[in-house]
Amino acid sequence: MASYNLRVNGEARIVDADPDTPMLYVLRDNLALKGPKFGCGLAQCGACVIHVNGEPARACVLPIEAVQDRAVTTLEGLGTSAKPSKLQQAFIDEQAAQCGYCANGMIMTSAAFLAKTKNPSESEIRAALADNLCRCGTHQRIVAAVKRAAAA
Repeated sequence: MASYNLRVNGEARIVDADPDTPMLYVLRDNLALKGPKFGCGLAQCGACVIHVNGEPARACVLPIEAVQDRAVTTLEGLGTSAKPSKLQQAFIDEQAAQCGYCANGMIMTSAAFLAKTKNPSESEIRAALADNLCRCGTHQRIVAAVKRAAAA
């Protein structure tokens, strides 16, 4: 067990954990952040996506030691229920979540994508989200939400 200096959603945090503890567990269990979800545990579904220094990362396989002194952003860091980000608001407006389980990964992946791609085509959006799974089939609404956020 060791102490790790983390910067999560702009706030300095110290967490005691084993070096190989996945960030998903740290975020959910130690820091009570429930945006990232446990889906597959194998970095294949995208439910656990967070940003590390602005880049999307799969928190279920990312050890805490890999993010020490790096900026970590979760879904909670993008906006709040009182003041959602443009992307979060677009997901609300387009009713892009059915069960909502994939929403964290879809939003976090989309946020990183939109930070680099200002006017994406539908095919670019679909390609950016290809590694995020949605079992409910709301892909059309998700793509529409990303398009709406890009235009905002």
